[in-house]
Amino acid sequence: MQFEQEILINSMCLIWFLICWVGYTFYSRHRANKQSSLASELHNYRQSWMRRVLMRDVRVGDAALIANLERNVSFLASTTILILAGLLTVFTVSDEVSGLVSQIPFANNTSPLSVQLKVIMLVIIFVYAFFTFTWSMRQYGFCSIVLGAAPLVEEAEVSEDERERYAFYAARVIDLAGLSYNHGLRAYYFALSVLAWFISPYLFLLSSSFVVAVLYRREFKSRSLQALRQTGSDYKIL
Repeated sequence: MQFEQEILINSMCLIWFLICWVGYTFYSRHRANKQSSLASELHNYRQSWMRRVLMRDVRVGDAALIANLERNVSFLASTTILILAGLLTVFTVSDEVSGLVSQIPFANNTSPLSVQLKVIMLVIIFVYAFFTFTWSMRQYGFCSIVLGAAPLVEEAEVSEDERERYAFYAARVIDLAGLSYNHGLRAYYFALSVLAWFISPYLFLLSSSFVVAVLYRREFKSRSLQALRQTGSDYKIL
């Protein structure tokens, strides 16, 4: 009876975790269309950036900026590989890990099988993070190609409407690369909440909810967002 109750509690916790992660992903995407957020403000800046790119012939600085963005994603992709290697090592010594976790106050359901299942959950999350980071890297590579193919200032045969469309879709490519990067970062955030599951399923519930609150605060209510919004209003974005 107790075993069945533990399965039920852990299943409910896992469902709540998925609701928090997937639900917040959809919520933030739709909310950004109606309310100012980091994603919407950065979209405006990216469009302004691409419009200004088309106004200058020397674009070495712009290429360096894209390379810097790609380098940040590459670092996290490499870090994810190291984390996966560590998790697979932990999986082989689940008995020892189970003994260590059982010594933590208030820890429950610390059997080797339970530890293995939670490690598998972390492996799945970081595999997803690796795929999103590498896809973001590829998209930033696309951005470099788009930047190299951008029409020059002296090309009179390119109309203003064509330049405007080019700037819009170039900014869109950067938006998509940044979106994949954000999805990878969210995987890291929610992976941290899974660590609480090793101690208690109830603590796992609280940590999942806390991650959602942190993400919402940073994307919709942060001081960085206020600064971006204020800068855009004081210094008119093209």
